[in-house]
Amino acid sequence: MTDKIASLPPVSEMMRDCGMIAKKQFGQNFLFDLNLTGRIARSVPDIDKIPVVEVGPGPAGLTRALLMAGATRVVAVEMDKSTEPILSQVIQASNGRLNVVFGDALKIDFSKFGFDEYAICSNLPYNVGTELLIQWVHKIADGEKIKSLTLMFQREVAERIIARVGDDAYGRLAILVQLVADAKILFNVPRTAFTPAPKVTSSVVQIIPNPEKINKLNNIENIEKLTAKLFGTRRKMIRGIMPDVDWNSFGLTGTERAENLSPEKFYEISKKVLI
Repeated sequence: MTDKIASLPPVSEMMRDCGMIAKKQFGQNFLFDLNLTGRIARSVPDIDKIPVVEVGPGPAGLTRALLMAGATRVVAVEMDKSTEPILSQVIQASNGRLNVVFGDALKIDFSKFGFDEYAICSNLPYNVGTELLIQWVHKIADGEKIKSLTLMFQREVAERIIARVGDDAYGRLAILVQLVADAKILFNVPRTAFTPAPKVTSSVVQIIPNPEKINKLNNIENIEKLTAKLFGTRRKMIRGIMPDVDWNSFGLTGTERAENLSPEKFYEISKKVLI
C-alpha cells in the first residue's frame, strides 16, 4: 500500500520541477528530512485506526510520511494553491487514502469532514499556529472528538504550552490547553532541518485530550476572557486588575499575580466571575 508513495521522487526534486518555493506570507518552512518526518508521523497515536487531518502540507513531506506510517485516511488542508501539482501526484499514489482541501484552516470546520473522531498532525505554519491551537482547544472543550494533536511549534511556543505555575513561560496558552488535555514535548528539531531555515529551534508537541478534564469543563469562553484580562497586565496584583472580586472566597488574598494561579484555580474563578 505504501509502495507507490515510497517510489515518488524526493520532495526537493518535485518542488524544483514545478518551480515551487516557500512563501513567507504563508509562514512556510519545509521539512525534507525523511527521518524527522517519519518520526513525527509514527508519533501519532492509532495512526492506522483513525483519520488524520494535516494543516499546511506544502510539498507533502509530512503527508507522505503519514501515509508511509500506515494512515488509512489523511485530509490535508492547504491554503497555497501552488502546491497543487505536487499534492496531485501524492493523491494519485495514495490509493484513495489522501484528500486535499484548499482553503484557510482557520475558517474550515473539520467536523464537516464526516469523521466520528480524528487526529491532527502538522508542521504548523508559524504565523497561525497559536491561533489554530486555541481554536482546537475550544472544539475539544465543546466535545469534538479530536483524539490527539501532534504539532510542530517554535520552541518558545512549545514551552508556553507545557509550562507550569511558576515557570517563566506560564500563561494563557498553558492554562487553556491544560484544562482540556495533557501535553508534552516529544523532541526538538534544529533550525537547519528546515528549508528555508527559521531563526529558531522548533519542537514537536503532543497534546492528548483528557475526557475527565473535558467532562467537567463548561465555560471555556469565559476562562479565555478571564486569562486575557488577568494576564493583560501580568505584573499587577489581581486585586488591582479586578478590584470588585471577593478574592478571599477563592482562598486568595488578591495580592497574587496571574502567573501564580493554576489552571484549576482559573476554572474555579471563571465559574463565579463572568467577564
